[in-house]
Amino acid sequence: MIHLRGMSWDHPRGHDSVVAAAAAFMRTTPGVSISWQTRSLQDFADSPIEHLAETFDVVLLDHPFMGFAAASGCLLPVEHHLDAAFLADQAANSVGPSHRSYGYGGHQWALATDAAAQVSAYRPDLLERIGADVPRSWPAVLGLARSRANEATARVAMPLIPVDTLMGFCSLCGHTGEEPFVDPERAVGRATGRHALETLRALKRAAHPESTTWNPIRTYDRMGTTDEVAYVPLAFGYSNYARPGFRPHVIQFTNIPAAGEGVPRGGILGGVGLAVSASTKHPAEAFAYARFVADPETQRGVFFRAGGQPGHRAAWLDPAVNAASSNFFLDTLETLDHAYLRPRYLGWMPLQDVAGALLHRFLTADGAIDATLDALDTLYRASRRDP
Repeated sequence: MIHLRGMSWDHPRGHDSVVAAAAAFMRTTPGVSISWQTRSLQDFADSPIEHLAETFDVVLLDHPFMGFAAASGCLLPVEHHLDAAFLADQAANSVGPSHRSYGYGGHQWALATDAAAQVSAYRPDLLERIGADVPRSWPAVLGLARSRANEATARVAMPLIPVDTLMGFCSLCGHTGEEPFVDPERAVGRATGRHALETLRALKRAAHPESTTWNPIRTYDRMGTTDEVAYVPLAFGYSNYARPGFRPHVIQFTNIPAAGEGVPRGGILGGVGLAVSASTKHPAEAFAYARFVADPETQRGVFFRAGGQPGHRAAWLDPAVNAASSNFFLDTLETLDHAYLRPRYLGWMPLQDVAGALLHRFLTADGAIDATLDALDTLYRASRRDP
């Protein structure tokens, strides 16, 4: 019996989906067993993948780690083990830049088995109760937030722990048409950076007071179990919360506020890739499982039914998948297709930690905008010089 070990993350979207897919795979593949362990969402974002790859055969990971993957050699290149026709289908049916987000240094390091980006969320019943429409622009977002700032219910909220503050900053920059962290000498143009920080500060002042302590899961859990939050302008989407019965209240998801030309651009890309460790003693079986999970029939079938958020476009367009999730996928697809892809160079992950802490301090301590952007530029330039 060949046994494969996998490392997931502790949410039904991240764990239950791959466990159910493993059970289905084992029914069709005698002689192979697969077990999964979990890590926290924070560890999913932070834990070095080279350490996980020493212990596990298959790993769920975040695409900004691709610089580490290319430099360390801790993962096996997908194209060396799966056929070109399969990978061409994966690329052609990518949701936004999800598939190419796992390509770096001339190799594909993972399959995009899960797709996500920062989208908007709302409680239709609460917006109706207060006579408000879903905001479609950032001035409308701030107007709604300020109108509810002194209320106990139906408030605007946004996940603003350090990493999500940075993600929000990136999305707000991308919203203007200038993607951040592209020029090696500066994080973003000063006018764009000022606008993004001014918008974040205005939102923080008017939003639910616990926003700076929430990640997306905590935000949606509060939104789905109480009447405190009616609208979230930017947070990584979780289709679980759009499924009846997952929480007491169903959350509806939609595209982020649009830019001037009506395009919901800039929402930062998230999602999850399924990679195979270079340490595995069973690469053929590990890649057979990865291929099974990424197959469109698995994606819109057992993977989705177990709580997964598919990465294959066929699942996002599937009528049954959308009927079971309050139209989550069709209602946010345009945002995914205009998502911003984070940098993936070797120094990005350390920068993500310190830059998130810097911007979080700006919000919580009411810092100076230009001094914060100066510090961000300094940190960014240093990260680009790291070997």
